[in-house]
Amino acid sequence: MFSTRDASVVLDRDFLEVRGRILEVAATLDRFDRAPRTHAPGETPDRRLAQLRRALETLLEPGRGRAETIQRIFSLEYDSEWRELNGLPRPQD
Repeated sequence: MFSTRDASVVLDRDFLEVRGRILEVAATLDRFDRAPRTHAPGETPDRRLAQLRRALETLLEPGRGRAETIQRIFSLEYDSEWRELNGLPRPQD
């Protein structure tokens, strides 16, 4: 049977680990901000940065389903031609 733990129990158990992860993300973003930019003026920055920003914004939204939303942010859209694009044979029917 599925048991829901009290929020304070979850917080007691996970706080230090989550705090450390948030600090790690902050340090990574600081390194990114200090690094020189390699894209030309007017050129779109790396799409991965936009994904990170969208994911961070999602974390601030209240409610359930954040993990699924963030997974979708980082996922590629399904492409029915993925086998051909990767040089793989089609399965036999």
